[in-house]
Formats: sequence, structure tokens, C-alpha cells
Amino acid sequence: MQINQHARLSTAPMMDWTDRHCRYFHRLMSRQALLYTEMVTAPAVVLGDTDRLLRFNAQEHPVAVQLGGSEPALLAEATQIATAAGYDEVNLNCGCPSDRVQSGRFGAILMTEPDLVAACVTAMQDATHLPVTVKCRIGVDDQDPAQVLPDFLERVAGAGVTRFTIHARKAWLQGLSPKENRDIPPLDYDLVLAMRDRFPDLHLSVNGGIDSLDLAEDFLAKGLDGVMVGRAAYHDPSAILLDADRRIFGTDHAITAHEAVMQMVPYVDAHIAQGGRLHQITRHMLGLFQGRPGARMWRRHLSENASRDGASSQTMLDALAFVTQVAAE
Repeated sequence: MQINQHARLSTAPMMDWTDRHCRYFHRLMSRQALLYTEMVTAPAVVLGDTDRLLRFNAQEHPVAVQLGGSEPALLAEATQIATAAGYDEVNLNCGCPSDRVQSGRFGAILMTEPDLVAACVTAMQDATHLPVTVKCRIGVDDQDPAQVLPDFLERVAGAGVTRFTIHARKAWLQGLSPKENRDIPPLDYDLVLAMRDRFPDLHLSVNGGIDSLDLAEDFLAKGLDGVMVGRAAYHDPSAILLDADRRIFGTDHAITAHEAVMQMVPYVDAHIAQGGRLHQITRHMLGLFQGRPGARMWRRHLSENASRDGASSQTMLDALAFVTQVAAE
């Protein structure tokens, strides 16, 4: 399956959330969905601890790295490093509204500089054989999205990018916090759908506010090429990922939430044997039984015990026993 096909459903890059432990866990539930790293800045990749920033498990494929930056040369060097690390795609962040991102002149502020973005992706493409993609907003601040978004897509596509993920909200860089920017600006799905008709040769995915496979299937039925799910896939992974392979990709891979926990045991044991801590993994698993009998006790047991000295995979299995016991009553 080609990576564009995997992009029919993807999990969004989310700071402090979609680390390698989270992605390994998500991969157990869906073999097909495209997984994204947290955003890492190009300077950090080039000058920092590359192994710590880019390390991932081979089981995570297909997996894309998201880079932040606005200097073509630095982005090209970071792209080379990410390619050598074994990723399947390199994505440029043009959507994050964080203050620290703005100060670095990357993220959503790049919606105001499409020619700079074009220069960046040109340099990145020259540095790799991998697909170079872009995640963007529909606009920022007082921009008119109906004018800005098609102009942005046309200019960046002119530099060779063929796949975009569009967060269907403006980013208000003045007056709203990054958290507020995820909820307060209204969603404009119709504008994203209009881009599908205007740019039929581009692979376009929609992002923002998508909280069910039903909604994902609806967007695909309307002609979009892909759907990216963020917080819903993290907070309620069972609802998004357990049935994704069958419903979105037409394959027969199936796993239960209980089986996912059991398959995490060897991974947890290896992590702890290497000096890691249980909570570094299980913090990403708290929502696994969302809305199901025993979910509260699962969360509580892990929240109270996973960070303690000596916590192990048995701690995780003890939490699972609460779910199993309540479900059987």
C-alpha cells in the first residue's frame, strides 16, 4: 500500500502526546493509518540529540516526521537526517499557533508567506526521495480564507508538493492561546471541500474537530482523499483506531482493546529493562476504555501507580483486571 493510501486516515502530530510510545500503541490498533510524530524543529534535529528526537520503533511504519522551521537550508539538512533515520514522509508544519513557534517564524505564521514555504519545500525535496507534505490552516488573523487558502495551495503546489492536510480553522495568532485555537475559531469544512474541486490533482486531507469514524467516512465519501484525526484518536483510541482498518481501508485486521493491552506487555518490559518508566507509556493508554465499564478504575489505577518505583507491566495488567472484572459483572 502506497503512503498516499495510508493517508486516507492519519493521526495528527500533537506536541507532548504523539511520541514514540504513543505511536507504537496506536499501531497495534491500526496497521494502516499513517502516524505522525510530534513536531520537531529543524534546528533541534540538526544541532540537538538526533537519536532522542527521531528514534522510533520499526513497527510504527508507515510513520511521518513533522518538521518546524522557515530556513530552507536548515530544513533541507533536517530532512536529510530524517530520511536517514528511516521515516516514510517529511511534513512541514504551517499550522501550529504556539507563541514559541511564532517567535521562530514557523508554524501558522507561514500562511502569510507562501513564497517562503515554497522555497522551504523545494529545498526539502532536493534533500530527499521521500514525499514532502504540508499541514496548514485555512488562514490566520484577519486573512480571508477564501482567498488565502487557494493562493497558498497553488504557490506551494507549484513547488512540487502534492499532498496537503488542511486544519479547517483559522489560527488567531493575536488574542487566542494555542489551546483556544483548537476550539474557538469556527470550522469551515465547506472551504476545504471546495479546494477538492479546485485542485483535483492534489491529495487533500481534512483535519479539525473530527471525532468519529462516521464523520471520517462522510468526508471520504464527499471526495476528500484523507482525514486526519487528532484529540479523538488520543483520548478515545478504541473508537477511532480499533475498527479503522476494516471501515477505512477495507482490510480484515481486527484487535480488541484488551488484546492491545496484552500486546503492549513485551514493549513495556523492554522499555523498563532499558531504564524507562511505566507511566511514560501508560499515560497514552488512559483513554483506551473510554465509555466502557471499568474505564474509571483503569484510569485511576494507572494514574496512581504507574509512576511509582517498581511499577511494571504487572501494574498495567492489574489495571486491566478491573476492566475485565467490571465488564463480567
